[in-house]
Amino acid sequence: MSIPTSTATVQDSLKPKRIITIDIARGIALLAMASYHFTWDLEFFGYTDPGLTAFGWWKFYARCIASTFLFLVGVSLYLAHGKQIRWPGFWKRFAMVAGAAIAISVVTRLATPDGFIFFGILHEIALASLLGLAFLRLPALLTLVVAALVIAAPFYLRSEIFDHPALWWVGLSASNPRSNDYVPLFPWFGAVLLGIAAAKLGSASGGLARLADLVPGRWSNPLLFIGRHSLAFYLIHQPLLIGSVWLFSQIMPAPAENRDVGFLKSCQVSCEQQRDSAFCTSYCGCMLDTLRGEATLDRLYSGDQAAEWKAHLADLASTCTASTESKLMEGGQQ
Repeated sequence: MSIPTSTATVQDSLKPKRIITIDIARGIALLAMASYHFTWDLEFFGYTDPGLTAFGWWKFYARCIASTFLFLVGVSLYLAHGKQIRWPGFWKRFAMVAGAAIAISVVTRLATPDGFIFFGILHEIALASLLGLAFLRLPALLTLVVAALVIAAPFYLRSEIFDHPALWWVGLSASNPRSNDYVPLFPWFGAVLLGIAAAKLGSASGGLARLADLVPGRWSNPLLFIGRHSLAFYLIHQPLLIGSVWLFSQIMPAPAENRDVGFLKSCQVSCEQQRDSAFCTSYCGCMLDTLRGEATLDRLYSGDQAAEWKAHLADLASTCTASTESKLMEGGQQ
């Protein structure tokens, strides 16, 4: 049975033309994510200094990757459903992403219980895709304003009210919980809203139409393939990478390192994001000596997330900060 011409025309008008450059951008973002995860794997198995990927340039790199990926989620959401929400396709995609997110939580809970992924980037994509539907019809300017508020929220709305584990997904707790991939609603939903707003503006200005006319060369085929199978790539790449590093570690194990040395290195890297090297060396030594004297190093290394333990560490940090500043001041006066 043939479809009436008028119906076919309406369906064609609702079906957006695929923009190849967006697939390429998504492919590049996924490869960048894989490079970060590979470095994390090397750190996990002891081939790099502890804390390497958690601070400095690597932390900035990770945030850029996540922001780009979520921005493209917003762009794709508008391209797919901006004219009319295609519910069957939306729910199918939502179920796939949400199901994959739940699977990752279960697997990481079993494999790495101290830092399992309870709300990572796939959880964020699933929730943001659902919430983003409410912004598809709103003006781009209003969407940009809301995006700015969402991104800024952690700077002015953090509260101990959100410290309960059931509310960690919000992203407004007084201190971030321990997780190997933590991408909460605030501020990361803001990146998705920016993508929706950008797609709206691009559609109105004709920019998306011009992008759709671009036809990259054959060099882009691998990126296109990755970009069009992003969920499969995301789910497969990390098991392959970490499995490869594990196999390598069986042949050439990383040099064994004392845990205390590892703590000092990680503390030094973290501290030097805000203070100078001399201060950090003294401060980290103070923290290690104090924890060793209390016989609580095992509790630190286990990644204890109890509120009273976090409060105790904060008190120790304040004490060591004051002690270090006093010593440096006395040294400078002599």
